[in-house]
Amino acid sequence: MTILKLLADVGDVCLDYQRAVMVDLPCRLLQCDEIWGFIHRKQARVPRDERGRGRGDVWVWVAMDAETKLVPCWHIGGRDADAAYLFMEDLASRLANRVQLSTDGHRAYLGAVEGAFGWNQVDYAMLQKLYGPSLEGAHRYSPPEVIATRAEWVKGKPDLAHVSTSYVERQNLTMRMNIRRLTRLTNGHSKKIENHAHAVALHYLYYNFCRKHETLTKAQGGVYCTPAMAAGVADRVWKVSDIVALLVAKENAE
Repeated sequence: MTILKLLADVGDVCLDYQRAVMVDLPCRLLQCDEIWGFIHRKQARVPRDERGRGRGDVWVWVAMDAETKLVPCWHIGGRDADAAYLFMEDLASRLANRVQLSTDGHRAYLGAVEGAFGWNQVDYAMLQKLYGPSLEGAHRYSPPEVIATRAEWVKGKPDLAHVSTSYVERQNLTMRMNIRRLTRLTNGHSKKIENHAHAVALHYLYYNFCRKHETLTKAQGGVYCTPAMAAGVADRVWKVSDIVALLVAKENAE
């Protein structure tokens, strides 16, 4: 119980801090995707009388800047139109400039992007993927093989050469490798959606501010760089003690 309370306290300050500083961002090439997880048990195993009570499948919607590798926002919820709109509305509110946006072919994005950005305030294209047959046997938990992709214009003037979801999909792997709750075959899954949200908030504060990004560091000639530094949100590499300091400051203010 003490560990869960600490997770909740740290998760809250991580979320509050990032909401406060992730504004007027200079992002230009944004990619969005959704990553699946579950709360308490997988959807197919949730009894009918317990559905709609925060159990079953849950999705983390993630936005990532292809240039700075910053994750400016995320949203936790279903994989429906309402969740897509809340996610896109939050994303649009954090940007300083017109952006090019790439998503997969999930249809919920269409209305959400128009509702959040307007008809002509974003350059948007979808990356449609064509999959091979589903895998069976020992590989049944692996996604089907992508055999082709096709960029489709949606609105604005997107540069089709930059229509991609590769970076944000790689970020999905980073999440699964670093958040035990998102491992596909795990007994460490979240029992409450609140704890799921706290773990994701902590992960992204560490990713954005503390974790030295290899590609960004190489681009800086070997000088350590984080996504937050590349986006101008931070001026140094954070330490874990800086995250603890946020919690201490909040407790002292109460």
